Amino acid sequence: MLQLGDGLTLFSAVFIVILLGTRSAVWSTVLTVSLYLFLVMFRFPQVPTSRSRQVLRPGSRVAASGVSAVAHRGGGHDAPENTIAAIRAASENGATGVELDLEFTADGVPILMHDETVDRTTNGSGPLSKLLFSELHKLDAAAKHRHSDRFRGEKVPALQEAVEECIKHQLTIYFDVKGHPDESSAALKDLFRKYPVLYNTSIVCSFEPKVIYRVTNSSTMRQSDPDVVTALTHRPWSLSHFGDGKPRFSSSWKHHWMQVLDVFLDWAHHHLLWNLCGVSAFLVQKNFISQDYVQYWADRGVEVVAWTVNTAVEKEYYQQLLKINYITDSLIEDCEPHY
Repeated sequence: MLQLGDGLTLFSAVFIVILLGTRSAVWSTVLTVSLYLFLVMFRFPQVPTSRSRQVLRPGSRVAASGVSAVAHRGGGHDAPENTIAAIRAASENGATGVELDLEFTADGVPILMHDETVDRTTNGSGPLSKLLFSELHKLDAAAKHRHSDRFRGEKVPALQEAVEECIKHQLTIYFDVKGHPDESSAALKDLFRKYPVLYNTSIVCSFEPKVIYRVTNSSTMRQSDPDVVTALTHRPWSLSHFGDGKPRFSSSWKHHWMQVLDVFLDWAHHHLLWNLCGVSAFLVQKNFISQDYVQYWADRGVEVVAWTVNTAVEKEYYQQLLKINYITDSLIEDCEPHY
């Protein structure tokens, strides 16, 4: 059965196609009113600005400009990504917060992991969906890192262990939810109940609007906890291209079709989905950010966060000129970005 959260992008695409295809003023008016009523009935309001600024612009550990430097995957260039070692290194290197990826093992334990498999970052192989937490915990999470000798034996941590480490170091947490909206909602609810400080020190983010909507729409989260700060993550042309700009599909017709869907998705993000989900921030790939773009979102009460900002020149640009938060792979040196 199609749930409301699963149909957000589809609704947006259908609305645009119908609106563009009709020349009737009456039907245009009917469709526009329908969209307005849809938003009124199903949207979640943004959290109060005072609450979101407390999370996005904390008073401690920020630069003089008020900008937060957030360690991507805990700072995967400086230490093995999504590990306790990375969180500690991020704190030592002056990060304001850390972006952490939420995934689940075969037995449902919430953990930190970016990929759906363990091959890229550990000395193991296979999908997470086939690994128990006890099996995962035996792997070396530093095996493929450039500083593997220094961090040898580092483990893939459970989500709760990582959160406790972040709280200990007073780091803001950007929870990057990859999927599993129901499981993620339950896991996050449990964390917020155990550690109420997270209301003031964390933000829930996702590329998928349905994840944010279902997390916020769930009776376990924003309906009972309206102060959870949320964000949408967006990279234009993400459906048709990989992060490095290479096409996802060799088939010409499929490539062009996904480009069309990219246009729909981009429109929906900027005009509908952010409002429907009630997000307080928009995490955007750095190449698409300008002063006008930052102002566009500021007029809507939404903060822009840039990713992945990895050179000194870039950091100075976002910190001194645009004055927006940025996510970086390294707090101490220039490096190539992880997409």
